[in-house]
Parts: sequence; C-alpha cells; structure tokens
Amino acid sequence: MNWLGLEGRTVLVLGVANRKSVAYAIAAGLEEAGAQVIHSVRTPARKAELAKLLPGREVHVCDVERPEEIANLARALEGRTLSGFVHSVAFADYSEGPKPFHETSKADFLRAFDVSCASLLALSNALKPRFDADASVVTIGISTTRMAAENYGAMAPIKAALDSSVAFLAKSFSAFSRVRFNSVNAGLLKTSASAGIPGYLESYLYAEQATLRRKALETREVANAALFLLSPRSSGINAQGIVVDAGMGVNYFDRELVRRATRPEGS
Repeated sequence: MNWLGLEGRTVLVLGVANRKSVAYAIAAGLEEAGAQVIHSVRTPARKAELAKLLPGREVHVCDVERPEEIANLARALEGRTLSGFVHSVAFADYSEGPKPFHETSKADFLRAFDVSCASLLALSNALKPRFDADASVVTIGISTTRMAAENYGAMAPIKAALDSSVAFLAKSFSAFSRVRFNSVNAGLLKTSASAGIPGYLESYLYAEQATLRRKALETREVANAALFLLSPRSSGINAQGIVVDAGMGVNYFDRELVRRATRPEGS
C-alpha cells in the first residue's frame, strides 16, 4: 500500500505548461501514487501543445480570468468528487522589463492579482460542491514575501495576498466542511515560467549558493511537499504555508557569501 494513501483519489491539477512545471511534477507524483488526475489548462492551444505530454489524460480548458470559464469547468465536473485541487498558476507582465515597484501600473497589478491569487478564491467557490468532505486544496507560493527582490516586481505582494487567502479560505470552508487549504512556499526553481522574470538566472544562481547544501532546490522536492499536503497523512495541517527552500532563508549571512560580497577581489 502506498504510504500517502492517495490511491483511487481524484485530484484536479491546474497549471501544467510543460515538463518543467511544478504542476506537471505534482501530477506525475499523484499518478505514481495511484490517484486519478484531471487537468485544466488556460487555452485550447495549450491543450493541443500538451497532447504528447499528457496522452490519454482528461484535460479541460479554463482561462481563470473569465468567470464564465470557471463556471464551465465546475459544470464539466458535475457528478465527480474531488479529493484534491492543485492551484499552480501565476502571471505577471514583464514585457517592459524590470521597473521599480512604485511604477507598477494599476492594470498590471490587478491582472496579476486576478490570475495569481483571486483565481484560487473563485475556483474554490465554484468547485465547492465537487469537493469531498476531507478534500485538500494546495496552492504554490514563494518562500518569503518579505525579501524585496527588485526584478520580481509586484508578484511578491500578490503572493503575500495568496498566502493570507489560504488562511481565510480554510476558516471560511470550516463552517460547512473539513476541506483543508495549504500552500507550498517554494524557493527559486528552474522552470520555464521563472525564465520570463528579468534577471532571474542570476537570482537563481545566488539562491543555489545560499542554500545550506549549496545545491539548488528541485521541482520534485516542491512536488513531494504538495503530495504530502494532498494526502490524508497531512490531515492535521490546515491554513499553513510550508516553506521548501533547502534552508536558504536562514543562510543569507553565510561567511562565504559575505566574503565574496565584501572582498570580491579575493574570490
């Protein structure tokens, strides 16, 4: 028997873009554990692109910026019971390159908030009748929202809102169910989505050196944490953000990193 106890459970996974996606790693782990995975992607074009990556899988289309498509997804799943829901979507417009946070336009901020945070609320509400009594909802956050990484722009404040929303959704749903809401707050990862962030490669390489093990965080490690939160083994965990960063958050003043910054000529 699989220790996670995910056999026979049905989980909706939102956000697979390619093989490097956190959502893909989670879905693969769910299938390996014996769960049935239902996928949802943003556009018909993305669904067509993933035909080879997800052959034979059930894939729905839902643009989370469109309330009618969220409603359509909920209708398409009528009669199904979801034991879990993975929310792994985020968006920010970096087309103009990095700019100071105070220059973020209201339109850009609100669109990023809509896709990256408000979609969790809207989908959870729409899928409420589909969740079983002990369903687990997992979203993907970031390891810290208090580190003001200039190139990340408005996304850290939006991820902070996502982190807070997890607690409020858990409280709200507790009035009528035992559905749990948690987030996996990941350190820097090598994904295609992160590649679109200006200057991300340099940040990623620094983060690798800042981990306690001097080795970058792997997508599968984030996925493994999500699998645990989706499983009944984590039944006592609710309204939490689990940080998965290989110890980076405690290691910014590592003596070697400090030496390189203050005496670069000796590097």
